Amino acid sequence: MSERILSVLVEDKPGVLARISSTISRRGFNINSLSVGPTNIDGRSKMTIVTELESVEQVKKQLNKLINVIKIVELDPDNTIESEVMLMKVSINKDSQTSVIEKANLSGAKSVDVGQDYAVFELTGTSKELKKFENLMKPFGIIEMIRGGRIAIQSNL
Repeated sequence: MSERILSVLVEDKPGVLARISSTISRRGFNINSLSVGPTNIDGRSKMTIVTELESVEQVKKQLNKLINVIKIVELDPDNTIESEVMLMKVSINKDSQTSVIEKANLSGAKSVDVGQDYAVFELTGTSKELKKFENLMKPFGIIEMIRGGRIAIQSNL
């Protein structure tokens, strides 16, 4: 199975997120990433749903039945720009501090907090870039990590 990215334009109303996610999960599909936020149109939000489905047609049909769903588009991976954010707390000591911060800076990560025995970094990029940074920091000891949902937009509209 391959990853599929759905861009769903919805009315900005309470309960829409819950109805959409439960519609997908009721069908036995896992959601790998889900993000939602306002658009440039008042009263409208855009949901980016990343899932692994052989066919999204069944899910699209079910979602289209929901009253608050305005439009569903499956994004073409070859023409999609995507981004994700990650915060990571990494263990540091006197010997590793310079190396950790240097590697983070070279990876494009922004240092947002540094303590005596830890450093917190923020990184925005593709899922592959975030995974690469995670692998780079593993040897130093990742204390905590959180990734936000992926957002995506078609590049050739």
